[in-house]
Amino acid sequence: MGGRESRSDHASGRLFFSGRTAHRLSLAAFIGLHAGRHDSPPPFTPRMIVLDTVQALALGAVICLLLLGSAAMIYFGTAARTTARRRAGEMAHAAALLRSAPALPMLVRADGRVEMSARLADWLGFSEVPRFLAELVGEGVGLSAQDGALLTADVGAAQRGGRSFTRALRPQGSGRSLVLKGARAPLELGANGSVVVWAFDGTESEAEIARLGGEAARLGGAFEALTGLIEAAPLPMWYREADLRLTMVNSAYVDAVEGRDAADVVSRGLELVEGSGRGGPLAGAAAARDKGRPHEQILPATIDGARRSLRIYDVPLPTGGIAGFAIDIEDLEQSRAGAKRFAEAQRAMLDRLSAAVAQFGPDRGLVFCNQPFRRMFAMRSEWLADRPEFDRVLERMREAKRLPEVRDFPGWRTERHEWFRQTEGAIEEHWHLSGGIHLRVVAQALPDGGLLLIFEDRTEQVQLASARDTLLRVRSATFDNLFEALGVFAADGRLQLWNNRFRSLWDVEEEFLAAHPRVDALAAKIANKLMTPNRAELMPELVRSATQDRQQRGGRVAFADGRHFEFAGVPLPDGNALFTMLDITDSRRAEQALRDRADALEAADKVKTAFVANMSYELRTPLTSISGFAEMLHGGYAGALPDQAKGYVEAILESTERLGLLVDDVLDLTVAADGAARFEDVDLGQVVRAAADTLRSAANRRRLDFAVEVARSVGRISGDRRRLKEAVEHLLRHAIEHTPEGGRVLLHADGDAARARIIVSDDGPGMEAEAVAHAFDRFAEPAIKATGGRALGLGLPLAKQFVETHGGTVSLVSELGAGTLATVELPRRQG
Repeated sequence: MGGRESRSDHASGRLFFSGRTAHRLSLAAFIGLHAGRHDSPPPFTPRMIVLDTVQALALGAVICLLLLGSAAMIYFGTAARTTARRRAGEMAHAAALLRSAPALPMLVRADGRVEMSARLADWLGFSEVPRFLAELVGEGVGLSAQDGALLTADVGAAQRGGRSFTRALRPQGSGRSLVLKGARAPLELGANGSVVVWAFDGTESEAEIARLGGEAARLGGAFEALTGLIEAAPLPMWYREADLRLTMVNSAYVDAVEGRDAADVVSRGLELVEGSGRGGPLAGAAAARDKGRPHEQILPATIDGARRSLRIYDVPLPTGGIAGFAIDIEDLEQSRAGAKRFAEAQRAMLDRLSAAVAQFGPDRGLVFCNQPFRRMFAMRSEWLADRPEFDRVLERMREAKRLPEVRDFPGWRTERHEWFRQTEGAIEEHWHLSGGIHLRVVAQALPDGGLLLIFEDRTEQVQLASARDTLLRVRSATFDNLFEALGVFAADGRLQLWNNRFRSLWDVEEEFLAAHPRVDALAAKIANKLMTPNRAELMPELVRSATQDRQQRGGRVAFADGRHFEFAGVPLPDGNALFTMLDITDSRRAEQALRDRADALEAADKVKTAFVANMSYELRTPLTSISGFAEMLHGGYAGALPDQAKGYVEAILESTERLGLLVDDVLDLTVAADGAARFEDVDLGQVVRAAADTLRSAANRRRLDFAVEVARSVGRISGDRRRLKEAVEHLLRHAIEHTPEGGRVLLHADGDAARARIIVSDDGPGMEAEAVAHAFDRFAEPAIKATGGRALGLGLPLAKQFVETHGGTVSLVSELGAGTLATVELPRRQG
C-alpha cells in the first residue's frame, strides 16, 4: 500500500487502491487471461495431416514455440495467481484495518459524485448510500442546508486550491457528532479534482471535551479562588522556580518587604528573611527541593521596623518549583516564653508551699516534685532525677512508712491507677499513717493524661480540731455555769443559745426556750418580772441594733424583787447578737455609798478651801502690821537701835516677807483651783523681763550672778499675763533661794513657730531624785527638802499649775553638785 490509505465499498464490492497496486493487478489479470486461453489446444483438421515436411517442421517449430509460450504463460500465470492470492490477503487485511479505523473515508469526485461506505452513510443518517454531494442534504436526515453549504464550500476550496479543511457537523436524524477533515486526493485515487474526506466520530470525544471543558472551568474557578485566597491571605506566600528564583509573591509578602508591587519584588528579588548561607532564606527551599519533602525552619525578620520571628515552610511541588509561606510566631514565642516563665515561677512558688506537690506525665513518670514532697517522703534528688514511674514512687513512699497500712498493697496500688483516668473533678483521700500522722491527698487528672498529686499534712489541724472539740465542750460547760446571763439571738430575732443563768433569771420553761422564740415574744413573757414592765421593750431594740445596725448598746433594768441588772446587746462576727445581763445589785449599793461619800468629801473640800482662803486673808492683816512696825523700827522712827537690835529687825522683816509670799501662794492655789484665767495676746519677752526685774533685788542681796537672755524668737503667745509672770517668778525664786551666795542663775527664753521656751538654771547643790520626783506635788511631805535643807514650798507646784493652764509643760532636771534646770514649753495658741 506504500503508506497510502485503502478503502472497501461494501455496497458495490469494489476495492480502491493506489495506482501502483492497480497496475500490478491489471498485468496479472492480463497474463491470467491469456494463460486461460492456451489451456485447451485448438482442434485439428485433415488438411494438417498432408502438410509437407517443411510445413510440418515449421508447424512443429511453431508448436514448440507455442508449447514453450504456453509453458511460460502457465508459469507466469501460476506466479500471478500466487501474487493475486497474496494481494487478496493483503486487501482483506487492509479492509479489516479500514473497518476498525476510527475514521471513515469519503471520495468526492470533481463532478460531485461521492463514494462512501454504508457505515459512513449510516453515520450521516441515510439508509442508502448517497451518490452525489448534493444528496447529503436532506429533510430530517443527513446534513442541514447550512452545514451542506459549508461542506460544499470547503470541498470546492480544496479542489481549487488544494487547501485542507476541518468541519464539525451534527447530522440530522443521528445522535452523532462528526468531524470532517478533507484534503485533495492523490492522483492514484482518480482524476485531478477529487477530494478525500475523512469522517471522525466525535460523539464520545465531544462529550469528553464537554466534560473536560466543565472540569477545566471548575479548575479554573478553583484556581481563581485559590489565587484570590493566596492574594488575600494575611501571611506572606511565594513561589520559586527550580533554580530558587522568586517568580510569584502575594500582597502580604509585598507589604512585609516594603515593595511597590509584586512585579517590583520579583524583579528585585527581595527576600523576606535577611541573610545568606546555611541559615539564609534559600537554605530551606534548597533542602525541600533536594530532599523532596516539606522543610520547616524558624528565622528572624524585620517587618514594619519590628523584629519578628517567622516560621518558614518550603514545600516542593510536582512542577519542580518550591512554594513557601511564613507564619508570624512572635506572639506565640512570647507566649511560650511567658508560659515557660510562668511555669518556672509556679514551680518556684510550689517549692515554697507547705503542701507536697508531685506531677506525673502521660507516661506515668514523675516530671516534677517540690521540696516539701522530698522532705515529707524522704526522697533523694538523685533518685528523683531518673523520673521514676508512679508504681516505683508508691513503693518508695511505702518504704518511708508514708502510706496507709493495707493488706493487699498490689491491689491498693492498682486502684490508684484509676487516678490517671478519672474525668470528673478531683479525688480526695485521707491517709492515717503510723505515729499519728494524717495526710490529705488530692489527685487531679491533667488534660494531657498526666496526674497532679497534692499531699497536705493535716496532723496539726486534726490535733487542733480535737483540741477545738475539747475547747467547745469546755466553753459549753463554762457558758452554762457563768454567773452572767447570756442569750444568743439570730439575725431573724430568734433565740438560738442560752445558759442556765439566763433561764433561771427569767424563770421560763425549758420547753419554751427550746422552741427558739422570737425576741419580742420573749420580751412579752418576761415583762412581769421587771419593776417597770414596759422596760422589756429594750430587749428587742438592743437585739435589732446589734443584728441590723451592728452597734453595741446597753443599759440597766430593775427587777420587781429589787435586784438591778446591767444588760447589753453585742454584735457577733457571724451576724448574730449576744444579749448579756449582769447582776449589779451589790455594786449598785456600793456605788451609791461611794457617791454619797464623794459628795461629802466634795463639800468638805469646799469648806476647807473656803477656810484656807479666809485664813489667808485673816493672816495678811496682822502680817501687814508686823511688817509695817518692823520697817518703822528699822528706819529709826523709834530711835536709833543697836546693831544687834537691827539684826533682829531685819530677821523679822525677812520672815514677814517670806510669810507674805506663802500666804500669796496659798491664795493663788485657791484661785487657780477655780480655773480663773484671762487669756490675751501677750509679749512673752516683756513678761520674762518683768519677772526678772522683780527678783533682781533678791538675787543682788544673795550676791548672785543673775543673767537674763531673751531671744527675739520668743515672740508672742495667747495667755494670762499675770499668771505667766508669776510662773516665771516662782521658778526664779526657787533657783535664787537654793543657790548659795556667789552662785549663778540663768534665765533664758526663745522659741519657734509652734511654741515658746523658758529655761531657768542654777549652779546650786542640786536635788535628790526623790525631791525631783515630788517637786511639783502640792501636798508633798515636809521631809522632802532640797539638798540645802530648805523645804521645796509651793512655788514649783504653782508654776506647773499655771503652765498647764496654758496647755504647756514644765520639767525639772537636777543633779547633786551640778545644779538644777527647769524648762517650760508654751504653745503659741490655745486650743
